[in-house]
Amino acid sequence: MAVAQLAGIMGAKQTPHIIPLCHPLLIGDVKVEFSLDEKNSTVEITTAVKSLGKTGVEMEALTATAITALTIYDMCKAVDRRIQIESLRLIRKSGGKSGAIALE
Repeated sequence: MAVAQLAGIMGAKQTPHIIPLCHPLLIGDVKVEFSLDEKNSTVEITTAVKSLGKTGVEMEALTATAITALTIYDMCKAVDRRIQIESLRLIRKSGGKSGAIALE
């Protein structure tokens, strides 16, 4: 999980190189956390990104989450070929031109 967490943090910082027309931002903090459900064999990934800039960092957070999930997938596919990545979504955002958004 630590490798996937690091990959997600690196992914957030590389967002402008991965997503076309996504400009570089000064990222102050990236947190990637996991919630494990052993009974259902699932991992929920939650990512929070902070910046002191005037624009939102939702693309960085979504990219970090996707990269984290892909890293877990890559490490686990040899154990179970049925592994899936599902439901990447924005939960909440504050800052930027659109202000606060809560989608929970």
